[in-house]
Amino acid sequence: MPADAPYRHRGTRAVARMVEFAPSTGGLALWVKHQNMQELQAFLAKPQVQASSPYVVTDGCTIFYSAEFEGLPLPEQVGHIAHEVLHIALRHPQRYLDLKHLLGDVDLPLFNLCADAIVNSALSHLTWLKLPQGSVYLDKLLKTSLQLDQPLDKALLQWDVETLYRAVDDRAAQPKRGNVQSNSSSAAAQKQSSQGQSSNKTSANGQTGQASGQAKATDGQRAARAMVLSRPSQADLIPGPETEGAPESEAEQAREWSERITRAHAGDGAHSMLRALLADLPKTRTPWEQVLRTQLARSLSHEPELSWSRPSRSYLANQGRSGPHHRMPFEPGTSPSRTVARLVLVVDVSGSIDDDLMQRFAREIEAITRRLAAGITLVLGDNRVQRVESYLPGRSKLSDIQFKGGGGTDFTPLLEEAERHHPDIIVVLTDLDGPVRHQPRCPVLWAVPQAYALAAQPFGRKLVLS
Repeated sequence: MPADAPYRHRGTRAVARMVEFAPSTGGLALWVKHQNMQELQAFLAKPQVQASSPYVVTDGCTIFYSAEFEGLPLPEQVGHIAHEVLHIALRHPQRYLDLKHLLGDVDLPLFNLCADAIVNSALSHLTWLKLPQGSVYLDKLLKTSLQLDQPLDKALLQWDVETLYRAVDDRAAQPKRGNVQSNSSSAAAQKQSSQGQSSNKTSANGQTGQASGQAKATDGQRAARAMVLSRPSQADLIPGPETEGAPESEAEQAREWSERITRAHAGDGAHSMLRALLADLPKTRTPWEQVLRTQLARSLSHEPELSWSRPSRSYLANQGRSGPHHRMPFEPGTSPSRTVARLVLVVDVSGSIDDDLMQRFAREIEAITRRLAAGITLVLGDNRVQRVESYLPGRSKLSDIQFKGGGGTDFTPLLEEAERHHPDIIVVLTDLDGPVRHQPRCPVLWAVPQAYALAAQPFGRKLVLS
């Protein structure tokens, strides 16, 4: 066995060819993990894998090679690996999960098709690799599904995978179970989506829509026309447990990959593996959890306060050195800390908050108040105050809040009640649909779900929860 055998994989020759022809963009393959599998379909053992299994797949972190991959000609091997490398660099599996968190239901085969169209189009100008037969391209997908005739270069600079998927996906929507959406905002209607998929399509956790008790969704004309271009053997996105990390690490990974792609494209110039700098580059976004922690930490942190009833230590020390006939100006000391920091959380129960989002928000608030030893006062209401409760640090039960949905909201009595408790900061969890006739003297942070991201806050800062 060669000494370097443990470090080789079935795509080693193809990666070397990529680096030879495009040293910078081809070198992106060196930033991903590669793993051989004896039987790729048996390893995956997931319903996403169709009867005709692809030669390579990725979970967003690693490229997995089947045994049949070695039988392909070298140009085809290069085409497969370049395709998977761009899926990873553009964060397509992770973005599928992000979109699923936002919409509730995303058709993985259709999303895979949209991602493939963008990746194949970015590689279509290269002559030293060969893409799989029957590969779908962005201009063809736009023309087939959306009846839109657009040049490929222009399309690559306009369409990202999320925008493309939303334009193509016109499946019959079913009302989402659980919380009722508010009818007072048109943005809420956009957030409603089907909870089911066709019996031959699957969810990201490996369960079919029928098996998981979800209702079926029927493809509309655009989705049906698009899926005609799909081939089961090219279903190569397999989101798994390793795909999704903590929000902070995901934001850092997106930033790093965006920088790598930009530098590599500039380094290779005309020999770049990318046809153009895509509109589909990973978007760098600071996670809302991090913004919430920073904002609350600034307002709730314990800080020493000036005390004019006692002199500072430096004043006492310097008095002895100044001599008996010199009088120094008085310098106040500090008290150890102020009283317990107070957070008032105002929850608009007439809005519509997804259960999973509420659980994440509740965990963040409880962890922050526990770490900062801050008490929390909870004000619940819609057009009037319904309930006020106070909790010790980290003892709140936000996850038990029930939302009625569809009612009107008046923030005035809620904010007046919040200010009565003399808070250091007020956080309002709402859809921003209602009048405001009172502005508290302390900072106000409006936390709104993604569906209401375009709504304007009357004052303070808006934090979009996604």
